[in-house]
Amino acid sequence: MTFEADAGEEFEAGCELFVDRLVRWAEEQRLPVDAFLAEAALEYRHEGTVDGRLGLWEPRHVDELLLSWLPERVTELPGEEPGDGPGTVRTLVRFLHAMRLADPRGPVLEESLAAVDAAADRYPAAMEDPSRWGLAKFWTMTAAGQGVDVLNDAAMQRFADRVQAGEADFEQHTLDAIMERRLTGRGLAGAVRAEPQLPVVLPPDDELRRRAGASAVVAQLRGLAEWAGRDGRAVTGAGRLRMADARALVEALGTGDKTEGVRSSADLPRLGLLVEWAKKARLVRVVKGRLYAVAKARAVLADPLRLWSAAFDAFFELRQALIGARSGWHMESMLFDAYEAVLEDVLNTLYSLPHPMPWPHLRDSVHLAYRARFDIGSDSGAGLGHRMWFDHADRDLHTVLDVLEDFGAIEREHGTADPVFLDVDLSGPGDGLPPGLPAELAELLGAGGEPRDEDADARDRVRREELAAGPVELIRLTELGTHALRRRLLVAGRDAPLVGELAQAPAAGLLGVLADDYNPDSARTELAGWLAAHGARDAALRQLTDAVAVMVFRTRAQAMLDVLLTALPDGERLLRGLRGDARLAPLVLSALVHRDLLLPADMTDGEHLLVLAESLLQLVELAGGGTGAEEALRAQGPEVRDALAAALDSAHPDRAGLEELRRLGHRAFPVKAARRSAKGRKRRPGRPGRR
Repeated sequence: MTFEADAGEEFEAGCELFVDRLVRWAEEQRLPVDAFLAEAALEYRHEGTVDGRLGLWEPRHVDELLLSWLPERVTELPGEEPGDGPGTVRTLVRFLHAMRLADPRGPVLEESLAAVDAAADRYPAAMEDPSRWGLAKFWTMTAAGQGVDVLNDAAMQRFADRVQAGEADFEQHTLDAIMERRLTGRGLAGAVRAEPQLPVVLPPDDELRRRAGASAVVAQLRGLAEWAGRDGRAVTGAGRLRMADARALVEALGTGDKTEGVRSSADLPRLGLLVEWAKKARLVRVVKGRLYAVAKARAVLADPLRLWSAAFDAFFELRQALIGARSGWHMESMLFDAYEAVLEDVLNTLYSLPHPMPWPHLRDSVHLAYRARFDIGSDSGAGLGHRMWFDHADRDLHTVLDVLEDFGAIEREHGTADPVFLDVDLSGPGDGLPPGLPAELAELLGAGGEPRDEDADARDRVRREELAAGPVELIRLTELGTHALRRRLLVAGRDAPLVGELAQAPAAGLLGVLADDYNPDSARTELAGWLAAHGARDAALRQLTDAVAVMVFRTRAQAMLDVLLTALPDGERLLRGLRGDARLAPLVLSALVHRDLLLPADMTDGEHLLVLAESLLQLVELAGGGTGAEEALRAQGPEVRDALAAALDSAHPDRAGLEELRRLGHRAFPVKAARRSAKGRKRRPGRPGRR
């Protein structure tokens, strides 16, 4: 239910299989479905969203699909019967739930259906609204409106020539609006896929709330809001605190600013940062020369965790207060121009990282971002100027990290970097990252991305020497930081699993998510928690094995069963006990054989046939069914005919799958009737005769 962003062929095969099964099911249920629109819906989740989860349909996804993606990309020519977009989406989400493919972390079926109903009335107008069209649809509809046969390439080329010559009419203001949307990124050109994060473990909210309440910054922000109060405090014409008030606040809040000889509150950096922080967090505001506490922020101020989280979100808006130039004699660093993007990338990289990040890695990875953003060439041609730029940016990044540490979002210590970081290549294409690190790290570190420059080897060597020489600065997110960042990831539509969130999920949903998103250690913990929450162990295990048995997609059923084998302490014993289960035997045998837990010599003839049939059924699914499956079978060579015949005679429980396999086999290897002469002799090759 999830494909890598660049796995085009695999997605097409999976999409073909899914839509084929969807259409068959819809016909059986007498539900409306348009295969083309269903395929477009899956393409939207794969190409147009950051997470690519085909089984998760939140109201925002439904709304964006029906009111933006389809109007932009699907062309319905004049005179054609329009496709039933809302009806297709309703059937799609019903199918996901009926087939146990819906992501259990998403909305219930009724909520998704209600989202479709809410958008359905606006769908026809959205499809006809030229301002929502994409560029290809605009020109196709314009040509069709002028009587051009848009299915004729030559006719469309003649129309294009007339447009270039200024001889064809078109709505210039509509075209301008479409181009502006494309250039400003407000269209749906396709989201940049963000790799799913590793699952994280967090303490209960009450514990997080206790830790947030112990934060000095939280106490200072609350104290500042209480000081400002409902009546407000007078500020200068420039909106700054009066110096007398500033001195009192430095003492009351314990900011540590030195006030002796200071004539303006602008020269009290820590207090100034705190005031700006409170403004960005919507705790205080300046109105008509007075600083007031925001009345609507009372509930936030009363809850330490909500206040800490609000301050964390506001931190992304503190560029000027943190690292802005203090006077005209100074200039901002490269980090100032890239502040929000770099901060987001750094924190996302630290998120779910199994080992603390060593400073040399963090520094060099951010340098790569600077080189790309500011078009900085090689080190050999940089000279002192470029080195000063990087040093300036590094100092500013350390300033940001200092405040994050004081705030309680990160922890820093000096120690030996984990050996895994010695093997990470930041400089060029290749595998670069060792196994076990989250893919977010690859995104920031750039492994496999940009081509190596002439100084890449030298930078790698220097970094490795730094890591091997002795203790280095190590950086990791705190649990408070992880909690707040996870919330931001979810708001952005990212996949950010939390160990324990599936405790009440249905069995099929649990196993599906563990197979798709969880690493082995997290899967073991999550599965153990699920079993503990479902009463008697034997009954809970039966729920899990039953979920595998009724899964109609063989490849997904195999992945679900593999979770039980690898994530249960007694997984191998469980599977061996299911070897005689008629529903599960093909999957069980395949799993044991694949991991060399069962030798072919120890299997019966009937079991060999079950494994053979299971392999062919999964091959058909992986090829997408239909034409792709025929080609996959033919690619096995003529000897696969005997394998097909043997598989069809097996006791495999998926009788519908075997019947489909039979049809595919006949199409892939059509039986040619023997040509005989009138006397019954076979005709020799090449002799003429009637068909």
